[in-house]
Amino acid sequence: MNNQLSNDDLRVFTRVAARSSFAEAAAELGVSVAYVSKRIKALENALNTQLLHRTTRRVSVTEQGEKVLRWAERILDDLDQLFQEVADTRHLPRGQLRISSSFGFGRQQVAPAVSVLTDRYPELSVRFEVFDRLVDVAGEGFDIDVRIGDDIAPHLIARKLADNHRILCASPDYLARRGEPHTLAELSEHECLVIKERDHPYGVWRLQSDTGEKSVRVKGSLSSNHGEIAVQWASEGRGIVLRSHWDVSPLLASGQLRRILPEYYQTANIWAVYPQRLAHSAKVRAGVEHLVEWFSARLSAL
Repeated sequence: MNNQLSNDDLRVFTRVAARSSFAEAAAELGVSVAYVSKRIKALENALNTQLLHRTTRRVSVTEQGEKVLRWAERILDDLDQLFQEVADTRHLPRGQLRISSSFGFGRQQVAPAVSVLTDRYPELSVRFEVFDRLVDVAGEGFDIDVRIGDDIAPHLIARKLADNHRILCASPDYLARRGEPHTLAELSEHECLVIKERDHPYGVWRLQSDTGEKSVRVKGSLSSNHGEIAVQWASEGRGIVLRSHWDVSPLLASGQLRRILPEYYQTANIWAVYPQRLAHSAKVRAGVEHLVEWFSARLSAL
């Protein structure tokens, strides 16, 4: 096995994997399709494994190719960071920035912010992924995780993007049918739309008020791992939901939902979290500053 790998070959491979096409990767890199094919073949020979499945219509990454892709992205990321730290132009972000977030918040709020990031920094490429679990930022190779909730491990750097809290809501139809609860204890008698999403303890709502924090165990006939689904059910009169203010504010304004037990809330601020080793990364700094500006303009007023 020839273990002399070319960084250029790794970069070509990542672009083919991202585009699922030799032609599109070639166009992006400004080279010929024949050159791309040659570099992929050289990389496969060096690693003695097949990296891509090729058909007449598309290209897909093999199981071994997925492993190589993860390593290639890390290697290229480290090289980009090296150049950023030693070059005179290190203040200019370049390379790939990997950002993660949760399903609903990621789709609704983070994706629009990410989509314009490359307009500001043409030498930056962004890979954005969403999950229904808390991401191990450093361990999974991400640069920034945009998350809701203040429970952040001390070995990570966190920058607050916006203040946020979760509130209790239900539709007027549900409240007319079942009655409005006036104490937390009464929630146990109601249909509560339980969400298993990232940092939510399943079936337990921890809420703050002027008198401190209280916990209440809730249940209902409907539950989901997706907050948007629970909000939709709540607007249809299916039960009570605990959801972020940014998520339900349009429905509160339209009257589709009504806040209940307004003295109670759950702190759930919005953070950009990244590993200590990336504290001086130009691309991470640019990404975080962009997110701060974006969310300050859109969510802080809610």
